[in-house]
Amino acid sequence: MAFFPAIPLIRKNHIIKKLTENNAFSDETAKTFSEAGIINPNGFNKINEKLIKQKVLVRTKDNKYYLNK
Repeated sequence: MAFFPAIPLIRKNHIIKKLTENNAFSDETAKTFSEAGIINPNGFNKINEKLIKQKVLVRTKDNKYYLNK
């Protein structure tokens, strides 16, 4: 039995952890997912977009991300 609903939560927690470790809390300190060490930075685009809509993440003009805290 697979528990696919856990994937978005795991992804969200991973992104938050990595961006926190990299102090990505503003436009000036934003990181690409690769720079932050996020696993599979180009995967799970729907989850990433949902986090942006939920205002958990902010995407900069140059496609970097930071946490909206």
